[in-house]
Amino acid sequence: MIRAYKFLIRPTVGQSIALGEMLRDHCSLYNGALQERRDAYRHVSKTSIKYGQQSAQLREIRVFDPECQGRWSFSSQQATLRRLDKAFQAFFRRVKSGDTPGYPRFRGVNWFDTVDFPKDGDGCRWDATPHDPVTRVRLQGVGHVKVHQHRPVVGRVKTLSVKREGRKWFVVLTAEQEQPDPLPATGSVVGIDMGIVNFLADSNGAFVPNPRHGRSNAGRLAAAQQALSRFPRVRRDKRTANHRRAVDKVAKLHGKVRRQRLDHAHKTAYALVREHDFIAHEDLKIRNMVRTVAPKPDPEMPGGFLPNGAAAKTG
Repeated sequence: MIRAYKFLIRPTVGQSIALGEMLRDHCSLYNGALQERRDAYRHVSKTSIKYGQQSAQLREIRVFDPECQGRWSFSSQQATLRRLDKAFQAFFRRVKSGDTPGYPRFRGVNWFDTVDFPKDGDGCRWDATPHDPVTRVRLQGVGHVKVHQHRPVVGRVKTLSVKREGRKWFVVLTAEQEQPDPLPATGSVVGIDMGIVNFLADSNGAFVPNPRHGRSNAGRLAAAQQALSRFPRVRRDKRTANHRRAVDKVAKLHGKVRRQRLDHAHKTAYALVREHDFIAHEDLKIRNMVRTVAPKPDPEMPGGFLPNGAAAKTG
C-alpha cells in the first residue's frame, strides 16, 4: 500500500530563494519543451516529439546552461518532462473521445508550484541527518531544509515532491507500507447522496449539514479582493510591498477555505468508513449540479431569450 504524507518545511531565507529559483527553472524547462512540441508540429510537417526525445536532450541543455538547468536534479527535470507528456496524452485522449480537448498551455511562474523527485536518494534525501533531533530533507541545489514533522512516517519512502502554497513550502512524500488490518465488521450497509443544501444524506435518513465555509469567509475575502483591486496591474517584479501584501492576504484566505473544506470532507469520510462495512454512492459531478443554464437567444425577438427552465434547473 502506498500512503502519502504532507509536511510543512521551514527553509532559511537563502533556501527560500533557492526553492523559488528551482520552481522558476523547472517552469522554464516545461515551457521550452512545450514550445518545441508546438514548433515541430506546426513547421516540420506535423512531426510529433515524444518524451524520450526531449529527455535525451537534457544532458546537452544542462551543459549549455549550467547556472540554471545544470544545478538541479536530473531526475526531477525528467519528471517535469513526464508531466508535460502526460498533459499531451490526456489531450489526445480527450480528442479521441470527443470531449473538449484543452490543449496544454504555457505555465506562468505562479502556475507552476510543484517539483517532483521520482526516487528518494536521487536528487533528494528524506531524513538526511538521522542523528539530528530535527528532521531535515536534503534537496539538490538547496541544501538541508528543516521539516515540521507532526507525525511519524511508516514504511519506505519512495518519492518526494516540493510544493509551494502562498508563502509556505511543503514536502509531500509517498511511503510503501504493508497492507493494514481491516477494521472490525459492523454489519452496516449505507447509501449516500451528495447534495447542495446538505453536504450529504444517507439511506438511514440522516443528514450531514453543509458548513458553507466559503460563505462564512465571504466578507473578509470580499474586503481583501477590494483592497487588491485598488492597485494597477503591473508586472510581478514591479509590484510594491503593499501590493504583494494584498496578494498574499487574498491567497491566505483562499487557502484557509480550502483547508476547511478538506478537513470537513476527510472527517466525514472517516466517520462513514468506521461505521459501515459497505458504502454505495452515486457518481455525481457537483460542478454540473451548481452550473447555471446557458441562455438561448430568441431569433424572433432581438435581445430576448427563449424560456429554458433556468429557475428549476439551477442548483
